[in-house]
Amino acid sequence: MHLSARTTRQPIQLVLICVGCLLATGCSSDSGEGISAELGSLTEPIGGVPAGSVGAGIELRDVSAQTGIEFFYENGADDQANSILESLGGGVTFVDFDADGRQDLFLPGGGGFGDKVVVGRRSALMRNLGDEQFVDVAALAGVDGGQLYTHGCHVGDMDNDGFPDLLVTGYGDIRLYHNQGDGTFLEVHQQAGLANRSWSTAAAWGDINGDGFADLYICNYVNWSFKNDPSCVGPQDQPDVCPPKLFDALPDVLFFNNGDGTFRDVSDQVGLVTGTEQEYSKGLGVLMADIDLDGDLDIYVANDTTPNYLYLNDGSGLLEEVGLIRSVALDAQGGANGSMGIDLGDYNGDQLPDLWVSNFEQEAFGLYENHGRGMFLHSSEKTGITSLGGLFVGFGTAFLDVDLDGDEDLLVTNGHVIKYPLSGRVEQLPLLLVNDQGRRFQRRQFPAGEYFSTPHAGRGLAIGDLVGDGKAEIVISHIQQPCAVIANQSSAAGAWLSVRLIGRNGARDAVGATVVLHTSSGDQLRMVKGGGSYMSQSEYRLYWGYPDDSQMTGLTVRWPGGLVEEHDAVIINDSIVLIEAAVVE
Repeated sequence: MHLSARTTRQPIQLVLICVGCLLATGCSSDSGEGISAELGSLTEPIGGVPAGSVGAGIELRDVSAQTGIEFFYENGADDQANSILESLGGGVTFVDFDADGRQDLFLPGGGGFGDKVVVGRRSALMRNLGDEQFVDVAALAGVDGGQLYTHGCHVGDMDNDGFPDLLVTGYGDIRLYHNQGDGTFLEVHQQAGLANRSWSTAAAWGDINGDGFADLYICNYVNWSFKNDPSCVGPQDQPDVCPPKLFDALPDVLFFNNGDGTFRDVSDQVGLVTGTEQEYSKGLGVLMADIDLDGDLDIYVANDTTPNYLYLNDGSGLLEEVGLIRSVALDAQGGANGSMGIDLGDYNGDQLPDLWVSNFEQEAFGLYENHGRGMFLHSSEKTGITSLGGLFVGFGTAFLDVDLDGDEDLLVTNGHVIKYPLSGRVEQLPLLLVNDQGRRFQRRQFPAGEYFSTPHAGRGLAIGDLVGDGKAEIVISHIQQPCAVIANQSSAAGAWLSVRLIGRNGARDAVGATVVLHTSSGDQLRMVKGGGSYMSQSEYRLYWGYPDDSQMTGLTVRWPGGLVEEHDAVIINDSIVLIEAAVVE
């Protein structure tokens, strides 16, 4: 790492500017109209572009076999319960739990059903041994947790000690694993005051009230139980999983970090949608970032068949839900989607962050373009997203400049949530949507036999650097199949840079920071985000690519709290760590 930095204390200027609806009885999309016209071979994708056009040189290689990772998520479908619980699946998270400089992986194990009782299955912590080799050390580290039917996994350093802690969500409870700094964890959710006995799904860590400690937002889903377990028949007249519309919603919860290892529930005090309005939730995805670029953390929530939430922060931790008036709650026709996965990125390079949502079949995935003044426009049609057709049930997703050409592409993993969909496609193809100069996205076609040309029961997706070369690997979790580790071996269109931020004056993970890479061909915005994707957490590292005919001229880092640092000399094709300068009050 070679840096020349100028540090200034500046006020941040205001820039004006979660499972989908199940296709079964009671679902608004249960007619199946329009599906039959799209049932072509899944190896000949609709709207796909062949190698040699947009995204030429892209090569994503499945290296799962050599990693030794054979662990998979078990949803209990073989128990024939036909429960909505089995539809969600689980996530994946990057976590360097032993601080050896190599990113490890945590994988929830799910669970099953025994004699009308929900049972858990142990989770896996895959320690990175180097050379693409992993070994499961969950039992040794104390995070196997077999009692809980698990879903999500979310990493955050709750006490700023440099050792990442781990929150695991699931049915009827949660787990908070406090990293002891010696390669082991201690489960402390009760001692920490995290009382959430609902059906929890996704979560996000980030400092909402600006006190220097990461707070915790937890999404809750619906009130299913074996005492509230109706029988449903799917579109093929077979007993099947019931849709979420048959169940009441469970309100989400926000916990503020007290800074002493404990948390307090502030959901009612800060402005979360709760109480009599809780029928409007059913959260499956959540993301924290500085969405309106005013220097504090905001929250975006993906809800299932109900309007999505956008909570804007007033700077003190008080939140206002403005999803409808900012045009990010509904689709272009004014309907609420079955939303699962979410991410935030600047797809068109205008320095304004755009929101992205993966949705249920027969619903266009949502690209909400930031038009400034705090307003967004549903832009899926003009950017080519709607040309994907209506087959896909989207889950984990992420922005990533796969071809290193200076704009962010989109990854989505897909898979149906019921057993007998009208399309017959329970396993579905993953997607790489290549960004064509910030104007349109085009679906990349892959040769037969590769991961992206093979259907899967996809759920979680996260990105991070597993081999230490500064480029992100893609890890995807499946139901009843081992997770996939995908290496980006594309012939680069240009140079690259990756940056990990370490906060000193606030929360260590620096969620909410914005970083702009300055190049001769334009500036590129990246943001440190808490949560995102689907019940997963990517590494907090940021990634850039830029064309080989342009030059990098520096970085601007805006840290949470207002500190601005200018770095004038950064070596290209490098992976670096930037530590926030200490501020003496």
